[in-house]
Amino acid sequence: MRSRTLGVAAAATFLVLVAFTTPLATLVSTANDLGSGPGGQAWILSSMSVGLAVALLVSGAVGDDYGRRRMLVLGSAVLAVTSVISAVAPNTLVLVLARIGQGIGGAAVISCSLGLIGHAFPAGQERARATGIWGASVGGGIAVGPLVMGRLDETVGWRAGFWLLTAGSVALVVVGRLMLEESRSHQPRRVDIVGATLLGGGLVALLAGLVEGRRSWGWPALPLLVAAVALVVGFVWWEGRVRAPMLDLTLFRRPAFVASIVAGFTTGAGVIGLMSFSPTFLQRALGYTTTQAALLLFAWSGTSAVVALLARRLPATLSVRSRLVLSLVVVAAGLALLTGKHGDVSVFGLLPGLLVAGVGSGVLNAALGQIAVASVPAGQAGIGSGANNTARYVGGALGVTIVAMLAARDTPTEVVSGWDTAAIVTAALTVAGAALVLVGGRVRRPAPVPA
Repeated sequence: MRSRTLGVAAAATFLVLVAFTTPLATLVSTANDLGSGPGGQAWILSSMSVGLAVALLVSGAVGDDYGRRRMLVLGSAVLAVTSVISAVAPNTLVLVLARIGQGIGGAAVISCSLGLIGHAFPAGQERARATGIWGASVGGGIAVGPLVMGRLDETVGWRAGFWLLTAGSVALVVVGRLMLEESRSHQPRRVDIVGATLLGGGLVALLAGLVEGRRSWGWPALPLLVAAVALVVGFVWWEGRVRAPMLDLTLFRRPAFVASIVAGFTTGAGVIGLMSFSPTFLQRALGYTTTQAALLLFAWSGTSAVVALLARRLPATLSVRSRLVLSLVVVAAGLALLTGKHGDVSVFGLLPGLLVAGVGSGVLNAALGQIAVASVPAGQAGIGSGANNTARYVGGALGVTIVAMLAARDTPTEVVSGWDTAAIVTAALTVAGAALVLVGGRVRRPAPVPA
């Protein structure tokens, strides 16, 4: 049963990451077909992140209390329906709304897949191996998604990718119902509707403000960001007073939980932010085709997937804190190696940085999966996964916004110059995150936490 749980959880996460990366490979043809302007293109790229960030924590909490298998299957069904809508979308608005729906479905899949692993595998080497495989599925989805979707875009059309996602999601519904064993917390709580509404509204406003901020920090970006702050403050106030909070704020007293959040956010703001822009950079600066750009990006994402599988071979004496800090430093070094091209950009100039960042990302993904489960009480694995991944996708939205502001320029020379600046900034953010984990997240080796 454990091997089946791990196989389904890893395959489900892989599928969600393929869906997440689809616009990276198909944005140009999608925008041309739908007549999407710069604002519409920004929303096509970011809309699934909105759905993911909004629903990860909520779906993790609901899965813990009412059944993780049930939520994973439901999320897969939502992913299937919204993939169909994406495939037949007549305009940008419909596609963006469908992509937000994909994010909501994908959030249930990701949070509950890691929750199922946390329930099935005891803390220690078995869980380290399982979370390493889960981390590899993250890197594998990011690696394979642009390649497959880019090839389909060039041969059949951008809509074909969404039909492929539909088929995969339907298969996941069937396999999940047949092969997964239900698990839930032994102390279920009532759904915190007010908390979920406040947090969801705050994250929607935050991410929408960041997306709109790529065009202008006036209207509507600034009001959205102000609303986001107000709603998140309201969420914290409510969670501190309600009897059964969605997110127990005392978790922030746990160094491991704080390290999980900080490292997840840093991963998004740093390497994910820069790599999300890399296909655009490669096409505009080097004139690459979609497939060529995806192949070069594979040097990072493919390396990440392989290293995540091998991460369990690291010495058992190496603490989670040490793994997080070291992997973030390695990622930062890789990002720094992507700078200083000054117009002399080539595959061989970029490859070392991509490979180094891939090694760091692989160790990081495996460690994040492990600490997300280990840092919370045994019955709240979904919450741990949801909180960690929420931080990752909120950080990613911020990172993509920063990189786009710095590197989205008109001429190839300006794009290269902006890319250099963006790589330096994201490397600095990653080093800062490593320092925060080192200072504030003094985590011992993962051990079971009593419920």
